[in-house]
Amino acid sequence: MLRSRSMHAYARKQVAIMFNVGPWELVILAVLGLLIFGKRLPEVGRSLGKSVVEFKKGLSGIEDEVKQAGESSAPSDQPDRPSAKP
Repeated sequence: MLRSRSMHAYARKQVAIMFNVGPWELVILAVLGLLIFGKRLPEVGRSLGKSVVEFKKGLSGIEDEVKQAGESSAPSDQPDRPSAKP
């Protein structure tokens, strides 16, 4: 248990070093985002949400097609050829 905690702390430290973004940098980025998008920010959020929903619908449709293809290609208990009658 202790090892997994230390590994998790190590991973967080590595991410912090890699991106090196502190709280003040995040505030500056948020202010810049508000200045760039301004009044359109709710509209941008709505359109982003709609695109995520459409993407998820597309993925679920593909998953359903794969499952149906897997079920139809699975061998059945009964043989396809008729048995010979004496």
